[in-house]
Amino acid sequence: MLRRRNSILSRALAAVVVVVSMSPVALSAETLTEALALAYANNPTLNAARAGTRATDEDVPQALAGYRPTVSAFATGTFDSNFGDHSRIARTGLTLTQPIFRGFRTENSVNAAEASVRASRESLRNTEQNVLLDGVEAYMNLIRDRAIVDLRKANLAFLNEQVRAANDRFSVGEGTRTDVAQANAALAAASSSLALAEANVMTDEGAYKQVFGRAPSKLTPGKPIDGMLPKSFERAVTLSRKDHPAILSAVHSADVAAYNVKIVEGELLPSVSLEANIDRTWAGGNTSTDTGNNASIVGQITIPLYEGGAVHSGVRQAKETLGQARIQVDVTRDQVQAALISAWGALEAAKAQTVAARSQIEASQLALDGVLEEQRVGQRTTLDVLNAQTDLVNAQVTQVQAARDVIVAGYTVLATIGRLSSTELKLKIATYRPEVHYKQVRDKWGGLRTPDGR
Repeated sequence: MLRRRNSILSRALAAVVVVVSMSPVALSAETLTEALALAYANNPTLNAARAGTRATDEDVPQALAGYRPTVSAFATGTFDSNFGDHSRIARTGLTLTQPIFRGFRTENSVNAAEASVRASRESLRNTEQNVLLDGVEAYMNLIRDRAIVDLRKANLAFLNEQVRAANDRFSVGEGTRTDVAQANAALAAASSSLALAEANVMTDEGAYKQVFGRAPSKLTPGKPIDGMLPKSFERAVTLSRKDHPAILSAVHSADVAAYNVKIVEGELLPSVSLEANIDRTWAGGNTSTDTGNNASIVGQITIPLYEGGAVHSGVRQAKETLGQARIQVDVTRDQVQAALISAWGALEAAKAQTVAARSQIEASQLALDGVLEEQRVGQRTTLDVLNAQTDLVNAQVTQVQAARDVIVAGYTVLATIGRLSSTELKLKIATYRPEVHYKQVRDKWGGLRTPDGR
């Protein structure tokens, strides 16, 4: 009877990983792509980045305002009394100022604002990648640790049986007190490991809720995305340099810095403007001022001669900032390439570890079954069984970890080449398009409400 129990428990433990990863999932279970669609729509970090991009869009109409006139109204009134003589004068009017030439500062300000918008969009795309990758990690971590909890529970059941068997053998004089103590020690360690595994699941559930905005339910195991990845590392490097949003954002930020140099240099050039005034004057009492209307147009040319060196310093400062931005482009390229190398290596290692863990489980299972048979005829001790069981459980945990690593590393590679997006993943959710808001506000001449009515 004891032999039958040990055999059944060992086979049940060996099958846990297969059950966790291969068994049919209830229709209500959530898939990885469904979870990522939820994060894409609701994640606060991503929504904050979208709001930041919309705010950056407003830099363009602000820069375009440099081409447009400004209009102001004024009103004045005076009352003068001098030894019985009184005079009253009131005046109202409008002033319109139209810039004609500002040393190319308006044109370069528009170009800088548009480059800033492009940089902001790429930064948003990078944030989207990071949020989706965080979602993949949170999802797969939870699946992994739930599977480990199942393994620990099965291991605990196996060791409970070993404790009972050790006590039975000791009571009939076939075992020793040492066997009982070793079995109890292994059981206590297994209980501790299970408690730790359950704590890890609680941590994972908190991270899941933070990324996806709701508590997890049943989860469908993720699948590798090898079909979406480049066939070679060299191709991956080429794609990352071409498409990674962090690199493109740095490039556009360097463009902004280049235009800022021209904007500051424009302060050293002449500026031309027209000013038109129309006003109405009312006069009463003892005054030489007549009641009437007045209109004037004044052209003004301003030529800066010396401004105390502030503008020259500003030009030098802007050039240094430009140099820093260009260096940052190279730094970002190196960082992306380093991340790609790490992710590619992790993916290859995880694939190899998956194959090795599968072989290790098969060998460990055979070894455990053999040790159990040999223990039955007195050729093995309780410690031998416990060691064989530990080897099997460790191999199964390794397989669960490797299965998680293959999927996470695959998505990480996809992110490092700039392809981790809702469109590439074909998420069933409306894609956020920042250019829609940009077109809504770019040519606005006024209005306090945002396009969504706030």
